[in-house]
Formats: sequence, C-alpha cells, structure tokens
Amino acid sequence: MSSPHCIANPPKLCSSYGAGQVQQLGALNCYVSGPSHSKLAVLLVSDVFGYEATNMRKLADKVGDAGFYVVVPDFFHGDPYVENGAKPIGVWLKDHAVDNVCNDAKVVIEDLKAGGVTKVGIGGVCSGGKAAVDLAKIPCVEATVLLHPAFVTLDDIQDVKVPISIIGAENDETTPAEVVKQFEIALQAKPEVDSLVKIFDGVTHGWTVRYDEDDKAAVKAAEEAHQDLLKWFVKHLH
Repeated sequence: MSSPHCIANPPKLCSSYGAGQVQQLGALNCYVSGPSHSKLAVLLVSDVFGYEATNMRKLADKVGDAGFYVVVPDFFHGDPYVENGAKPIGVWLKDHAVDNVCNDAKVVIEDLKAGGVTKVGIGGVCSGGKAAVDLAKIPCVEATVLLHPAFVTLDDIQDVKVPISIIGAENDETTPAEVVKQFEIALQAKPEVDSLVKIFDGVTHGWTVRYDEDDKAAVKAAEEAHQDLLKWFVKHLH
C-alpha cells in the first residue's frame, strides 16, 4: 500500500506544457525534450501523477538542455492517479503494476536504441523508482537515479548491476532516511557498482517534483537534486 506521502501535494498538470513535444515511442505517448539526434538518452519514470505534471516536464527540459534526448512516457495510458477520483490509490496501483511499467519501458528503450541511441540512463521518481531499479537489475540501462523512491527494497538494491545514485529525503515516511542509509551500506559492499547516496535535510517525500514554486528553499533543494541527477548521467553516459 502506498504511503500518504506518495500522493500528497498533487502537481499541476498541463498536456501542452514544456519546451519539448509529445510523440510516440514504444506505442506510448511520450513527452520528449532535448536533441533528437543525441546518442545519449534519459528515460524518466514519473510518480503516480503521470507525464503531464509540469514540474516533471521542467526536469526533462533541464536534462535535455544538457544534450540528452529525454523521454517521459505515459506509462499509465492516459489514466494517471487523480486525487479524490474514482479509484482509491490501492486500486489504481493494482491497475498500473510495476511489471507492466517495466515491460513498456523495455519497448521504449528498444525503440530508442533502434533509432541510434547508444546509451540510456533511467531516472525514477517516487513509485517510478521501483521500475527504475528493476530495470537496473536486468540490466537494460547504463545508469540509474532514484529520487525519493517508493516500494524499493534492500534486495532490489543488492541486485543492481549498473551505476546508481539514490537521492533521499530526511523526512520521508515512504522510504525513511534510515532505510536509505541501509541502501548505502549495501552499495558500499558492492565496489564493482559505482554508487552515490545523498539524503537532503529538511525535505519530505516528493520534494524534487512536487515542490511549491513560491517556496524559495523548496525550489533550491529541488534544483540541487536535479543537478545531482544530471551530474550522474553526465558521468556515466558520456
């Protein structure tokens, strides 16, 4: 079951927002940003609110401005979670199982590589972190970043086979800082896998994409996390 933090502070949604555009990859509608000719791609897996969240698209544009071809698929097939909607979060999560997201992501990655992309990084936000870590275990990506992940277990982390960065929150009921520290210890025991774990002080679950734009401290923390994500992909995809 999802923590209340997973669905707190729903983001603004706008189908036309962003510097990029929507096109199909892997039979999914995807928000794409950055140079389409780039050989380096970053796949972003959203939280339950989906690919039309404006802050999610801002993050995609920021990574795209650094030269990556960024893809944010609509893994929920037009059915993002809606606060106080017809489906309670538990029912919604069953309808959009992580295995289904992973299977769709594999097809998107195949399309990217068929189009000339040579390396793919994956970033997962909240529940999207579970799909990102599962794909890093196969592996079918070259690097991964988890932003305040949900549903990720110690076993998942121990099975990761590609460079991984985990960005956690000090005040997170979904994946508490103590659990993130356990992840760090497990990764330190795997010197063959480059890793970086960082816990941000004074922030809560979801802060990197569901921050208040009028809160300067919240924006600053989110931007720092975005830069950490970008640096990780620069390091491991170039």
